[in-house]
Amino acid sequence: MKPIPALVLTSTLAVVLAGCNAGHSAPTAGAVAASSAPAAPSDTSLQHNDTVIRVPEGAPLRQALVVAAVAPQPFAPTLEAPGTIEAAPERLVKIVPPLAGRIVRLHHQLGDAVKAGDPLVTLDSPDLGAAYRDDAKAQAALLQARQDFERQQTLNQADIAAAKDLQAARQTLTAAESDARAARERLAQLGAPVDAASRREYVLRAPIAGRVVDMSGALGGYWNDTTASLMTVADLSTVWLTASVPEKDIAALSVGQPVHIALDAYPGRSFEGKARYIGDMVDTDTRTVRVRVAIDNRERLFKPGMYAHATLEGPAQPALLIPATAVLQSGLATRVFVEQAPFQYESRLVVLGRSSDDKVEVISGLKAGERIVVQGGVLLND
Repeated sequence: MKPIPALVLTSTLAVVLAGCNAGHSAPTAGAVAASSAPAAPSDTSLQHNDTVIRVPEGAPLRQALVVAAVAPQPFAPTLEAPGTIEAAPERLVKIVPPLAGRIVRLHHQLGDAVKAGDPLVTLDSPDLGAAYRDDAKAQAALLQARQDFERQQTLNQADIAAAKDLQAARQTLTAAESDARAARERLAQLGAPVDAASRREYVLRAPIAGRVVDMSGALGGYWNDTTASLMTVADLSTVWLTASVPEKDIAALSVGQPVHIALDAYPGRSFEGKARYIGDMVDTDTRTVRVRVAIDNRERLFKPGMYAHATLEGPAQPALLIPATAVLQSGLATRVFVEQAPFQYESRLVVLGRSSDDKVEVISGLKAGERIVVQGGVLLND
């Protein structure tokens, strides 16, 4: 094969190169310069300047941000507090026998309804018999002392008896009157009639109307502890919910405010009550104050000892409320994004107060009329 001349080879390469570049335009001087320069930053990236963030035009984030103005709104704060159901102290009486004795009759059983004055228990009490004997002796001594004084008074008027005898008789009469009065008062304290047919049977009676809710004695048993309750009578038509409210929420409490009550025993049901008493002292261990709520219990649904959950409604007051979605947590700081200009936002610290449903109260950091990011702010926080 004969070698190809150099002129022909050069021409052929030129034709091939021209054909390869036929579909491409030649680069301009500007393009060459751009290819050699570093890449410019994206036009849609967030622009930061200290605490201010700007969202550039064309950024998809602009479509995700929702901004709203802050304005005062009526706010009725609610307080959640645990509590227990209790019998009203003034409607619960523990029956403590003042005398020892044997239980010879139980007039009512556990759960029975009683009226004030109804007999509950009859005791055969030797102590009652002793009290009657003391009264009888005291009355007899009084009668004797009165007769002696009258006789000495008559003798003294006739100058037969000495004045000292009359004085002694007067002193004896005074002592007898005191003893007789003490013996009679002892019977009155026991509630024992002076002219009772039986001097040993002592009847315990119901001091209030209600139900027998506890009983410790048994028929035929001897009761000798005069400090322990034999029976308990309670009127549970009205009971108390005692709730423990944290010290920081005391300012929101007021007598008469509505209270919603939920019980574990009745899921799905809500009951209503009103705050009747706010404790005057704070529990130093739990830093709570006791709030008592009166509850109508004529249906006997509430049992003393039940656990309950109380929701107390405070009076409505104007407050700056913002959606909870506007609040961003940054470490220990709480922030919101405040609009300074269209799509330009300042990250600002705020102090929050109480919350209700999906809104939260702003105590400081915002003013009425300012516009904040209420949705999508977490994207700015990134």
